[in-house]
Amino acid sequence: MQVFVYSFILLGAMGFIAGWGLSLAAKKFEVKEDPRTEKIIDVLPGANCGMCGHPGCSAYAHAVVEKGESYDLCVPGKKNKVAEKIKKIMEEKS
Repeated sequence: MQVFVYSFILLGAMGFIAGWGLSLAAKKFEVKEDPRTEKIIDVLPGANCGMCGHPGCSAYAHAVVEKGESYDLCVPGKKNKVAEKIKKIMEEKS
């Protein structure tokens, strides 16, 4: 009975330490993403058609924010309507 209690305490302590270490590692290696990327993904139609020259809508949104890609490449989003919304998002401060 005493062995069972000790093993239970040891296993609990190991689980706590491992969880604490993983939470610290998650905080340290967290990837920061520009909030404008998510806003642009919400504006895009989500067809993931590739007509803009990127493999999907999220890749196009990342290219607009990070590489300064043109705003008017989304054909299914009726180019001008989506381009205006993306332009407004990009003019906002990040």
